[in-house]
Amino acid sequence: MISINATLQIDLTGQCASEAIGPVQFASTGGQLDFVQGAWMSKGGKSFMCLESTFIDKQGQRQSKIVPQLYPGSFVTTPRTEVHWVVTEYGAVLLKGQSIKTRVKNLISIAHPDFRDELMFGAKKMGYLR
Repeated sequence: MISINATLQIDLTGQCASEAIGPVQFASTGGQLDFVQGAWMSKGGKSFMCLESTFIDKQGQRQSKIVPQLYPGSFVTTPRTEVHWVVTEYGAVLLKGQSIKTRVKNLISIAHPDFRDELMFGAKKMGYLR
C-alpha cells in the first residue's frame, strides 16, 4: 500500500499540522493518520507526506512551511513517530526510524534554499544540532 497525504506545515522533528495553522482551521483530520499507519503496516508499504516548501502570506512575503516548531495553536494531525517519507519540490527524505538530528538535517535539505540557514539557526537554538 502506498499512502500520499498533504500537510500544511511540518516542524523540524516531523510533526505534521494538516488541519490548522495556529488557531485557523483549514480542513478536518479525515483519515490521514489511518492511511499513514496502514501503509506502514502493509508489506512493502510506504507513506508520503507532501507539501510545497513555501507559501506567500497576506503581506506578499514568502514563508517556509518547514518550521523549527509548529505555530502555537496548531494541531498535530500526524505525529513525528508515524511520518515515513516527506516530499517537497526539493526532494524526498526518510524520517521513519531516524534520530532527531537526522530528521532535522533531512528536513532542512528539502526546505526552500532561502530558509535553510534560518532553519539551521533555529535547530541549533533549540538544541537539535550543535
